[in-house]
Amino acid sequence: MLLCIDCGNTNTVFSVWDGERFRCTLRTSTEHQRTADQYFVWFSTLMEHHKVPVEIDDVVISSTVPRVVFNLRVLCDRYFNCRPLVVGKPECALPVAPRVDQGTTVGPDRLVNVVAGFDRHGGDLIIVDFGTATTFDVADTDGAYIGGVIAPGVNLSLEALHMAAAALPHVDVTKPQKVIGTNTVACMQAGIYWGYVGLVEGIVRQIRAERARPMKVIATGGLAPLFGQGTEIFDSVEDDLTMHGLVLIHRYNKGLATG
Repeated sequence: MLLCIDCGNTNTVFSVWDGERFRCTLRTSTEHQRTADQYFVWFSTLMEHHKVPVEIDDVVISSTVPRVVFNLRVLCDRYFNCRPLVVGKPECALPVAPRVDQGTTVGPDRLVNVVAGFDRHGGDLIIVDFGTATTFDVADTDGAYIGGVIAPGVNLSLEALHMAAAALPHVDVTKPQKVIGTNTVACMQAGIYWGYVGLVEGIVRQIRAERARPMKVIATGGLAPLFGQGTEIFDSVEDDLTMHGLVLIHRYNKGLATG
């Protein structure tokens, strides 16, 4: 089976692909101090709970945190006896090379999302990922990554608001009943929710104007379903986009190796 690992700034997700479907998906916090042994104890225990055998033949990794990759490599070597495919490294090929400024390093998760989006929806895409940062990634007609936009993440903005203003509390991100809040919490929730809906709609509008063509908009990330309730700009909301992209990139590289 194939183990897909998506390591973000906040969370790390392990998904096990059996060739037809994902057997289970496990989530933990991202910590660069976590050792290969700790990963395996956590992973094998939860796999046993889900009654899925730990029979991993291959591993593919997308990591926005470089310091984590070493211990994940050790995990693969020590417990799965394989060499992982790491997106963004020279040995990992993409179906279509990104077209960005020379010397620019693109976040692996953004490349993976574009590969997955193109496979499901074709070219001329905008992929909005609600992660630690809110990112907008643009796929060209042929599926090449051609750039995008990075904005502060929703929870990051809330945390900054709380840290900088002593009187403002921690609040949950939720869709408020009204725009005009009648207490501090409601005011903050309205500002964050409708502020980000406006941010997404505004940036998508500008990208479409700059590209001068129709473009589909796909949302992914933990908060995507919530913000999908407040706008009709998304053509699709997909929580498994990154994992689907990792499966595709692994399959593409396997094809190159055997072809």
